[in-house]
Amino acid sequence: MGNNGRMRNRYLDLLRAVATLRVVVYHSTGWAALTVIFPAMSVMFALAGSMMAASLDRYGPWAVERRLHRLLPAVWVLVGVAVPSMLISGLVWNWTILLWAFPIQDPPATGFWMEGLAAMWYLRDFLWFVLLSPLALPVFRRFPLPTILFPYAGLAVITFAGIAPPAVVRDLALYGGAWLLGFAHNDGMLTRRRWWLIGALAVAGAAWSLTHPGPRGLDLNDIPLGNALWSAAFILIFLSISPVMRARRVLTVLNARALTIYLWHVPLIVAVVKFAEAVGLPVAGWTGISWRLAVVAVLLAIVVLAVGWVEDVSAGRRPSLVPGGRPVVAVSPVAPELVSSAR
Repeated sequence: MGNNGRMRNRYLDLLRAVATLRVVVYHSTGWAALTVIFPAMSVMFALAGSMMAASLDRYGPWAVERRLHRLLPAVWVLVGVAVPSMLISGLVWNWTILLWAFPIQDPPATGFWMEGLAAMWYLRDFLWFVLLSPLALPVFRRFPLPTILFPYAGLAVITFAGIAPPAVVRDLALYGGAWLLGFAHNDGMLTRRRWWLIGALAVAGAAWSLTHPGPRGLDLNDIPLGNALWSAAFILIFLSISPVMRARRVLTVLNARALTIYLWHVPLIVAVVKFAEAVGLPVAGWTGISWRLAVVAVLLAIVVLAVGWVEDVSAGRRPSLVPGGRPVVAVSPVAPELVSSAR
């Protein structure tokens, strides 16, 4: 890839970094407006879908193994802390606990970790998308439009029929369109901006959300159909451009540690809130939010320094405390792809 290609990829790094920061702020504050201003989860699935398509083109079915190799070690670090602590605190051992090693279904959790591991749903959905991609990509390239429409149609059926499918099926319908738009981005199909389509999706998503608010109002996480339509409009805008951007150290750090940040931010937020409640510190309001964000940021920085290097090892890079310093020698030739998200 030439210099221009690498600099343009910095734009995708920027989107990923913004999503990483947005998820931490959203989970710390609960501000529903953030889900509208930047639908980070759908954007991250779209970016991951684009990278998965590129990886499949380059490595074939082995792309699945490579992506799992990038994802699972960082997950195992968190699981290595969470599962023993749950077993000590009373979780009864059975075979479903083994799902924490490869969480294609929701593994059991108890106590503190029921909240602390709540964001692990993303890893479950991501694994399914990765496993299905070798089958989905050829179908998409033969029938692009029907393939993209399929998950949106499925979500519409689920919504209008009032069906309550398993969580995996619901999320494949909710975020499958974003993943497939990532395929389209990789294949250069989103360069032409169709404003009539973007406008129609945005209006439909906004109209449905306004007329069908969830328990937290206009938090799109509670309004699946509105979320999918609004996010599709967002993706079509922001993935249709490819500005040239130069490297910035902060982008390098956030992208090289995005998975660690995603996995650990919720346990830290829960721990800080429980501590605040125990000692009587303010939790809500600007005062509570401000100090909690500051403390979570510091704790995240400590965790990233302590275990973030695992992402370097799984990516075939020389481990470092803070990425983006001197050029490193790759341990093995692994494509520069990163998994990250944010709800």
